[in-house]
Amino acid sequence: MTDLPIYSDQVSKGRYSFISLGCPKNTVDSERMLGLLQLDGYELVREPVNADFVVVNTCGFIEEARTESYGAIDEMLELKNAGKIKGVIVSGCLAERQKEELLIERPGIDALVGVFGREEVTKVADRLMGNHEQRTVFRPAPIRALPDTDRLRITPQHFAYLKISEGCDRLCTFCDIPRMRGKHASKPMETILLEAHQLAADGVKELNIVAQDTTYYGIDNYGEPRLAQLLRELNEVEGFEWIRLLYFYPMYISDELIDVICDSNRIIPYIDMPLQHINDQMLRRMSRRVNKQQTIETIERLRAGIPNLCLRTTMLTGFPGETDQQFEELVEFVNETRFDRLGVFSYSFEEATPSANLTDHIDEDVKVARRETLMLAQQKIMYERNELLINSRLSVMVDQAVPQQANAWVGRSQADAPDIDSLVFLTGNGTQLSPGQIVEAEIVTVSEYDLIGAVL
Repeated sequence: MTDLPIYSDQVSKGRYSFISLGCPKNTVDSERMLGLLQLDGYELVREPVNADFVVVNTCGFIEEARTESYGAIDEMLELKNAGKIKGVIVSGCLAERQKEELLIERPGIDALVGVFGREEVTKVADRLMGNHEQRTVFRPAPIRALPDTDRLRITPQHFAYLKISEGCDRLCTFCDIPRMRGKHASKPMETILLEAHQLAADGVKELNIVAQDTTYYGIDNYGEPRLAQLLRELNEVEGFEWIRLLYFYPMYISDELIDVICDSNRIIPYIDMPLQHINDQMLRRMSRRVNKQQTIETIERLRAGIPNLCLRTTMLTGFPGETDQQFEELVEFVNETRFDRLGVFSYSFEEATPSANLTDHIDEDVKVARRETLMLAQQKIMYERNELLINSRLSVMVDQAVPQQANAWVGRSQADAPDIDSLVFLTGNGTQLSPGQIVEAEIVTVSEYDLIGAVL
């Protein structure tokens, strides 16, 4: 990301740097805060040492993410203590989760901005620059999801995330998201469409739909799921080439929704549907509200109704009480179902969640070993799938040129979401390609999870 000018004709109110951590939903929050700061006259710079203050938008989901967030905060506090920056503002999920406790742990932090206090980030910056103390800005979760218009995007220009709702009503026993992000709140459809048109006008070619639970969209606003209607409207927005569906919870998947995805000319056949497990007892303990048979039937309906569907999922190993037999059932399910993409996490102990109160927690080395076993099972499936793609043709969206290599680019197929899936490396024999361009490529070989192709 390059240094960007302020959006107004006024003299800069100050220079700031921004660190964004966590999931795509958090990325959208970061982009909204960046937009607000820019519109208010603050100047964004790349390097923290060139800034007056730094905003760290944190993740607090699991221990690994919190460790990364604490590391970024501590690094900025070191700069402040060395006199290289004036202040540090911490926002996002870790701030929302820890609240004032974070100030006790790290008193050098100048201000905390909770998840729903983000709209006041400019006021916090003003007080910091004016040497006025303001330690915390926490607001209750709104009834309707906050708008995300006028964002200053930190993703490449050709792809973006569009958040359609906030929070979650699922209350899975291992997850602390509802405490940090509140109850499910759908964004009004007209607001989503306004944001979509802004993104299309800004050059976005790939629109990635995100939420904590996309299939639940609209139930709170309209009394029934409205994702199918929303997708019909988004499909009509000129400019998008690909519309991708992420966080597709395995409930409220109607025949109408499947038909909309199948019949669309912009919604690509890619669905990210986190399942976590397949054993019925594990699913009940996790409070997933779906069982094994329902899951299998849903997968069959999706694959039957959407030609060439790429189905991605995530699984959780080592949940409290998971037996060897239950884990083997999960491995067998993965081998039989042959997901196109699969991620695996080992269970993370979270104190405030219901699962923390269970008595039969599993040793860390067992959790990790099970994760590695499941990943090896999926690795074999992926390698076999990739081998079958040699000599075939794929549509590939170009992401960027390979640094210091002529006629070489990195891209992704429709089966690959940004930052989480595989890549397609392209050679072009003098062809000039640009980010966001979609080209046809012949796959000539594979490199583990990635493909290597020649532009046609």
